[in-house]
Amino acid sequence: MRDHVRVVVQGKDRRSRRAGLAGVLWAAGELAVTVGVVVLLLVVHQVWWTNRQALTAAHEKVRELEGGWSDLPPPGSGESGDAGVSGGAGDLGDSGGSDSDLGSGSGGPSGSSGSSGSSGGAGAAKPPPRESAYGVLRIPRLGVVVPVAQGVDKRSVLDKGYAGHYTGTAQPGAEGNFAVAGHRNTHGEPFRYINRLRAGDELIVDVRGKRYVYVVGRTLAETTERDTGVIAPVPRSTVKPDAGYSEPGAYITLTTCTPEYTSKYRLVVWGTLKR
Repeated sequence: MRDHVRVVVQGKDRRSRRAGLAGVLWAAGELAVTVGVVVLLLVVHQVWWTNRQALTAAHEKVRELEGGWSDLPPPGSGESGDAGVSGGAGDLGDSGGSDSDLGSGSGGPSGSSGSSGSSGGAGAAKPPPRESAYGVLRIPRLGVVVPVAQGVDKRSVLDKGYAGHYTGTAQPGAEGNFAVAGHRNTHGEPFRYINRLRAGDELIVDVRGKRYVYVVGRTLAETTERDTGVIAPVPRSTVKPDAGYSEPGAYITLTTCTPEYTSKYRLVVWGTLKR
């Protein structure tokens, strides 16, 4: 009688399964690395490269503006070239939205500014063309020097690293509220550190060779994107009525997003014209 020996070979199947699993894991790892690299490149582009581009272009625009002003006749000479510009009526922001203007979602603000009290007085020039840079804002405490353009459109104004003037609000030096928006993160991020401003700090606006100096008076650490009261002729929050002013005057308002890298709320800094 013969004995039958059964030999079961399992090693080969195990090795095959292990090889298959290793291949899947390797492919998943490669995919994760590739996705990670792509995301990293996008972050570098958005956070670093857009800042570099916008800062370079904004500084060049400042030099261009100041170079043009140097050729103008001095104020009061009686020749053309009045530094004043009157504000135009309109909505409190332009279509396209931004992460720093006051609006609904990423768009412009709901409602209308109404009368802004922005007249620059007799002999004031016409409002500058929409989306064109016409002034320079300086924030000495922060080392910020940024062009001011008409309107708060994201692509044509704010993404260039400019501060955008809310249409319908006062022009620099005029009675009312000269209100501007700026990016807090990316694209030059000129308003990134305006939360560091304190009462008494200066905000300087140059327009066609004429200088207007404002002094920071109050800040609002957080409000909603629909709080258009903060850029009213007499700025006062409609969300937090204790924040703002109650008397007519010549004001400046800076708005941007908060917290950083979000557009959920708005941070506001107010100042008054130094007489």
